[in-house]
Amino acid sequence: MSAALAEELQRLEEQGSTGILRAGDGEFHLARGAIASVGCRRTIGLDRLAVEAGVATDEDLRRARAGEPGALLRRPRLETLARLSAYDAAYFLLETEAEAEFVPTEEHWLAPVCRIAPHALVSECARRRRPDAGPWTADMVSTVPVSPAYRAPRKRTVLTVGQADVLAAADNHRTIADIARELGRTTYGCLVAVRDLTRAGLIEAPESVDAEERRTRHLAAAPPPEHGRHAARAGYAAAQQNSGTGPPLPRRVPAPVAPPTSGRHALVEEASAAARTPYATTPTPGTTARTADGNSRGADTYSWTPPVDQPWRQVDRALLIRIRTALAELA
Repeated sequence: MSAALAEELQRLEEQGSTGILRAGDGEFHLARGAIASVGCRRTIGLDRLAVEAGVATDEDLRRARAGEPGALLRRPRLETLARLSAYDAAYFLLETEAEAEFVPTEEHWLAPVCRIAPHALVSECARRRRPDAGPWTADMVSTVPVSPAYRAPRKRTVLTVGQADVLAAADNHRTIADIARELGRTTYGCLVAVRDLTRAGLIEAPESVDAEERRTRHLAAAPPPEHGRHAARAGYAAAQQNSGTGPPLPRRVPAPVAPPTSGRHALVEEASAAARTPYATTPTPGTTARTADGNSRGADTYSWTPPVDQPWRQVDRALLIRIRTALAELA
C-alpha cells in the first residue's frame, strides 16, 4: 500500500478539504474532509453498477453529473452502490506508488448521500491485502490475461455463481479488468474469484511469459500431425482438396445383438415376448431363422415380424410381479 497516498488522505481529512486528489489512473473526490466518490480506470465505476442494478438510467446519471440529480439521491440503493464502487477503486489506487496532486473544486454530486472517512477507507483496503492472496496481485488486473486450466482437477469443486461466471469468461485474452467490464461487476470481486479458482486448480497461475509463448508451450506437447487421428484428418483434407468432394464415408452396419438370458433385462424380454407370442415366429434351436426379407441369420437366432394393425395383448400379472420383485432386489 502507498503510505504517501494514505498520509495525504488523512491530512486532507484533518483539514476538511474539498476537491479532487489525483493519483495514478484515478482520483478521490473529497467533500469537507470525507470521501464522496473514487474513480479508477481499472474498475467499472458507479455508472455501470447503477445501470446494471436498475437503480438509474444513463439519462439519470447524465443529469446528476450536470448538477441536477433530482430524485436519484433519494433512492436507498444508490448509497450502497456508491460505497461499493468507492472501495473497489480505492483498493487499486492505494496500491499505486504514484505522486498525488490535490486540486480544490466544488463538492461532488454524491456528497449528500456518500461520505466515507479516509481513515476507514484506508483500513478496509489494508484488510483486503490478505497474506494468502496467492500469485495474483493488484497490478495484474489490467496486464495479465486469465487462462483456464488445461487439465481440470480430479476432485469435485463446488463453485458459486460469481466464480462460475468468471471461469466462463476466462479465454486466455481477457484480463481481470476486462472480465469485470464484461460481467458488470467490481474488479476486486473478480480478483477474489480468480484467486479462489486458481487455488482450486481451475485457473492457471500467472506467469512472466506472454500468452503467445504459453500457447506455443502447450502446442509443443501435442502429438505431431502425422500420427493418430491427426493423420486421418490431414488425409481427408488432402483428398477433399484433390477431388473436390472427398472420399465417401463407409456405412456402418450394426452387429446383431443376442437376446439377454439373465437379469432384469431377460425378464423384460420375457414379458415382451409373452405379449407378442401369437405374432412372433420363434424357431427351435438348431434351425435357421429368417427375417422378413428372407435373409438367413444363422442357427439359434430369433426373428420377429411386428404385427400390422393388431391389438396389443395384456401381459401376465404374475410375470409383472416377478419383474417388480427383481427390480426391487437390484435397487
